[in-house]
Amino acid sequence: MMELTPEQIAVLERLHGRGFALVAFPLYASKVGVRKGDCAALLDPVPGGLRAFGEPCYLVDGNLSVQVTQGGAKAFVWKTTRLGATPERLAELQAFREELEELLMASA
Repeated sequence: MMELTPEQIAVLERLHGRGFALVAFPLYASKVGVRKGDCAALLDPVPGGLRAFGEPCYLVDGNLSVQVTQGGAKAFVWKTTRLGATPERLAELQAFREELEELLMASA
């Protein structure tokens, strides 16, 4: 189990206050997972707070996905499941990314 500092806990409380939920992603046990709507991100505990680990992503069947472009079409993929990267989903992911960055920067 990971031990978090008071500063890191304060960041998580700020995220929670803005509607982000803490989630566990077993493949990434050393990271802190956060979710809002259908988007999620992994966070790395660092001195003084938390920082994004990799890129925020859209959830496919509750799992972290990767965004791909095949034949000119964008999609979110997890294993063999594909979900079209519609303008609405891309906008939701962008809003999630911006809000997360804003809240993480507030702790820096």
